Amino acid sequence: MSFPARRLRRLRRTPALRRLVAETRLSVDDLVAPLFVREDIDEPRPIASLPGVVQHTLDSLRKETAALARAGVPAVVLFGVPSAKDAEGSGAWDPDGIVQVALRELRDEVGDEVVLMADLCLDEYTDHGHCGVLGPDGEVDNDPTLERYARVALAQAAAGADVVAPSGMMDGQVGAIRAALDGHGHPAVAILAYAAKYASSLYGPFRDAVDVSIAGGGDRRGYQQDPRNAREALAEVALDVEEGADAVMVKPALASLDVIAAVRAAVDVPVAAYHVSGEYAMVKAAAERGWIDGPATALEQLSAVKRAGADMILTYFAAEVAELL
Repeated sequence: MSFPARRLRRLRRTPALRRLVAETRLSVDDLVAPLFVREDIDEPRPIASLPGVVQHTLDSLRKETAALARAGVPAVVLFGVPSAKDAEGSGAWDPDGIVQVALRELRDEVGDEVVLMADLCLDEYTDHGHCGVLGPDGEVDNDPTLERYARVALAQAAAGADVVAPSGMMDGQVGAIRAALDGHGHPAVAILAYAAKYASSLYGPFRDAVDVSIAGGGDRRGYQQDPRNAREALAEVALDVEEGADAVMVKPALASLDVIAAVRAAVDVPVAAYHVSGEYAMVKAAAERGWIDGPATALEQLSAVKRAGADMILTYFAAEVAELL
């Protein structure tokens, strides 16, 4: 007698059968590679807490982006590490700031072969490490920060960004940026909004990568989301879409699979998820100790993010996984 349960195992018997009936297909087309570019260095600098990831020079950034293009990775997102910081974060909108210079050079290097995204925030550029300008009370002042975000968007657009990605979680950031872009001749530049960005403990290696120390004990919980809340994330996403976001992001990815699924069900725009630095570093650390199969774990994790509903995944595994797919 053939029991109904055995029907499930029949289609798992060989690798070809499993491929044939796979419900989720992770592709190189789903990947976005985060890249760091630093001013005033002559050689790429390894980031100790992100094994295999470096702070790039402009030259090594061009080479890395070209290699990613050859591997089929369709997009990169740039984070700048300036040589000097100030209270305003003015390097973020300086036409000669590191990300703007990098965007121009990459546009010359890869043309339209790679989608050039730029993180749009102030934290890498402020001497206090917060994502906006501070008011007299030492708290991030929302509306003056929006004015700076608009300047950053215009600088990045003029330098050649296809997509700007505001990550500061300020109220009204998407609307302010969309108005600035449309009002100054950049209607074709898209906005990928960090719409559901949690105040996570998983960002530590990233802060090493961008040399950020946050004043006030490293607390951004006043503007990033509480990891305990999911309904709030849907409200944030809905507002960003209403204000003109072309795509929305959930961050961190693995800790927010339920939110990714809920966002995918709620909106029609593309959904991105950021497989963040801590999620990457944990895999690398465990693999280094021989506790797990690193490449297999990376594929499993990214497939889970895709299965939850992400259309694109920002991941430090992009180059490695592109070789495996």
